[in-house]
Amino acid sequence: MKQVVLVTGGAGYIGSHTVVELQNNGYDVVIVDNFSNSQPSVVENITKITGITPKFYNFDLSDEKACSDFFHQEHIDAIIHFAAYKYVGESVEQPLRYYKNNLYSTLNILTAMKEHNIKRLVFSSSCTVYGTPDVLPVVETTPVKPATCPYGNTKQIIEEILRDVCNEEQEYKVIALRYFNPIGAHPSALIGELPNGVPQNLIPYITQTAAGIREYLQVFGGDYNTPDGTCLRDYIHVVDLAKAHVSALNRMQDQSMEQNYEVFNIGTGKPSSVLDIIHAFEKVTGKALPYKIVSRRTGDVEKVWADTTKANQIMGWKAQLNMEEMLASAWNWEMKLKHAK
Repeated sequence: MKQVVLVTGGAGYIGSHTVVELQNNGYDVVIVDNFSNSQPSVVENITKITGITPKFYNFDLSDEKACSDFFHQEHIDAIIHFAAYKYVGESVEQPLRYYKNNLYSTLNILTAMKEHNIKRLVFSSSCTVYGTPDVLPVVETTPVKPATCPYGNTKQIIEEILRDVCNEEQEYKVIALRYFNPIGAHPSALIGELPNGVPQNLIPYITQTAAGIREYLQVFGGDYNTPDGTCLRDYIHVVDLAKAHVSALNRMQDQSMEQNYEVFNIGTGKPSSVLDIIHAFEKVTGKALPYKIVSRRTGDVEKVWADTTKANQIMGWKAQLNMEEMLASAWNWEMKLKHAK
């Protein structure tokens, strides 16, 4: 009997790539997504990649009744919870919207888990929980600091809720994956990052600028305490990140979890600055990128990158794809979108 995995936000950027990896590894997938930051065509394109059509439900998980009705309809063995608003700057401008959406959806899911005897959950957390760290790279025991934005704070609060629930529910197995910065697209160029409106993340802004959609790229802050004055991040290919979720599910099934709540950093362990990315993109694509350094953006952390030893050794997962592969796949995806219009 195949395991049925619910992927919330499964039509989103990371969610869609994870659905592909789950299907490739023999899992049955049910997606719930309300298309607040995705499009119905994504589900069709998942089918084109894998040859398997995932079951799909369109509703908002922060709606308590809709969530309850869904869990009465579907048998679910495990959950991967992506569904959340995710933009740092937007969360500073709209804190209540972020707290309501991200917290209500998670509480509704946890309530349903208890009611329907579902014991396994992988949570999409974030390196934003480390705030501005004192020591780099960050390890999983690095102190969690006050979040620099409401988005990051929702991730911190949900991690605390999960820890408390696992203390009470000893049979639960929960893994929180703290992502660093996912970029790139599936090698098929059928799915990738598809922002609505003006991109909030660096790579789609770069690819849209290179494609002539944006006049120039804004680099937020050139006066940070970093080698070139721009922020340092740990960029990871979204396909590598998606595979980490399969590793997490496997870990839950093979009885090897030391505690019923575990946390793993998911990154490459290699820091890159914004200017590093711009120059690497120009080299990979041969496209000149016009950019302007503008004032810092509220909520941005100066520098953060991962120590991934724990995920490498304990979960048996390691990022495989390099920066050139990440950027080339993102550009292929942008070109596919451009020609589809």
